[in-house]
Amino acid sequence: MNPAAISTSFRRRWILALIFPLLFSLAAISGCAFIRGGATRQTIRVMTWNIHHAEGVDKKIDVDRIAQLINEEKADIVTIQEVDRGVERSKKIDIITKLADLTGMTYAFGKTIDYQGGEYGNALLTRFPIFEERNVLFKKFPEAEQRGVLLLVLGIVGEEIVVANTHFDSQGDDSLRVAGVSDLKSILKGYSSRPTILCGDFNDIPSSRVVTQLKEEYLDAWELAGTWEGFTFPSDVPKKRIDYIFTNNFRKPDSTYAAVHLRPLSAHVVKSLASDHVPLLVEFELSTER
Repeated sequence: MNPAAISTSFRRRWILALIFPLLFSLAAISGCAFIRGGATRQTIRVMTWNIHHAEGVDKKIDVDRIAQLINEEKADIVTIQEVDRGVERSKKIDIITKLADLTGMTYAFGKTIDYQGGEYGNALLTRFPIFEERNVLFKKFPEAEQRGVLLLVLGIVGEEIVVANTHFDSQGDDSLRVAGVSDLKSILKGYSSRPTILCGDFNDIPSSRVVTQLKEEYLDAWELAGTWEGFTFPSDVPKKRIDYIFTNNFRKPDSTYAAVHLRPLSAHVVKSLASDHVPLLVEFELSTER
């Protein structure tokens, strides 16, 4: 890993933590619309992308083009799967730290396995302060790769918003993915007091048992705000929708009454050959009523 890059990214995180009160005050003045009754509204752009360790359809490792697309799409939160750090196949690049520096965002990383002398797992980039960060591994099955979920609590418009990023098993038999749903729901119960955005490569289509079970508790943002099929894989000729952004509608259970809503305004996939998946981007309206 590049020590200078690591230092830059860590400094960014600490600076954000120190100046967050000022950032929030400025956002309240300029970045949010305040509505009668003390309500606020702000739009946020959330992307999820399996970047295939930054290897494109042309078989080239190119982190810069991943960052360029993120910047072009003006994403505020990016959940990323298949991220290498110091791995031989990707030239030992610390991919998430490099992406953080190229996008000017803060990062979090959740390792799922050690691989080729480095680490591999899920990651997240964000323009918002990180209040909490956890990486939780799912139950391990002998015949399959270790999976997990990266969980963050972000400070957005004075609210604590949970963002979860995961990558499910890709085997033809869906039993391991169904087990992953059970693990994921159990883990997310600990965050049920806060609104949640759940993202990732779930390696299954909308009619599958996996997605059907997730929709028992979460809303599929594409169904609410997308058009056409929303196919994300494979990137050269997309035929399947297997990457998702889910959300929940949440109301705080307190006597003062406060409601927090994450409403998808738009959803689209972005054409790109920088990975074997194309990214999915959803713009949310975050509104609070007090």
